[in-house]
Amino acid sequence: MEKTNKKELRELMVRQSLKRKITDKVVSALAIACVVAAIIPLGSILIEVVKNGVSSLNVEFLTQTPGSLGSGEGGIGPAIQGTLIVVGLASLIGGPIGVLAGIYLSEYAGTSRFAYSVRFLNDVLTGLPSIVIGIVGYVAIVLTIGSFSVWAGAFALSIIMIPIVVRVTEETLKIVPNSIREAGHSLGIPKWKVTMFIVLSSAKSGVLTGVVLAISRIAGETAPLIMTILGTSLFFTGFTSPVDALPLRIWRLASQPYESAHSFGWGAALILILIVLGLSISLRLLAQKRGFRAHSTTVT
Repeated sequence: MEKTNKKELRELMVRQSLKRKITDKVVSALAIACVVAAIIPLGSILIEVVKNGVSSLNVEFLTQTPGSLGSGEGGIGPAIQGTLIVVGLASLIGGPIGVLAGIYLSEYAGTSRFAYSVRFLNDVLTGLPSIVIGIVGYVAIVLTIGSFSVWAGAFALSIIMIPIVVRVTEETLKIVPNSIREAGHSLGIPKWKVTMFIVLSSAKSGVLTGVVLAISRIAGETAPLIMTILGTSLFFTGFTSPVDALPLRIWRLASQPYESAHSFGWGAALILILIVLGLSISLRLLAQKRGFRAHSTTVT
């Protein structure tokens, strides 16, 4: 009788183990399938852009002003310069504001009504159509100074950037264990120093990811730029003057009925992707390098 019970128990354990293994393999296969399904569209887009755009890349294309319609001459130099200037200025405006607002919501605001209102408005702003933000930039800046300008474009893009950075910063800081905060407070360190030099330092990788995502988002925006910087065929002449940008140039090239224009449009799209990719890699390498230096200093 006892041997029979042991045998049944052993068979039950074998069946349960087999069931767990099958379930684990099925779930793993589904997860891999989901990853592949997510990568395929992105990979297809990248392959198509590279295939159609790489033939346009040369020194003249990257440095010259646009040529006449259908000529197949000139380049996208002003658009590259304009994108770097407008996105850079928008990042200088929106990045710090978003990070500081996220720090406030995570570390100081708590669950007050004001904090709830800020989070609600931030979520609304995240889903606001970009063309509406472009109209706001047009009314607030363009009509005020009397011309399309870099300032107007940077203002519109910073509005798009801020809610993304705020949300990612807040959620990233919430993940930091409270024991780290308590350790700083137990040493008599002021709260603002604990927040800025301990908590934020622990979460800098996630915060940086949010900033990179926001920059990637605004770098490809077209509608707000139509309403704020207008576009031009000339290089940068001042912050209160119109400027070109890669999304605008791609849109204009794609709307032309010339094969050469379409080829230039693919090339401009490839350059935009490379700029965003290069910026993302550079920021991550910089963060890792600073993190290594900070760790080395602590060990020493």
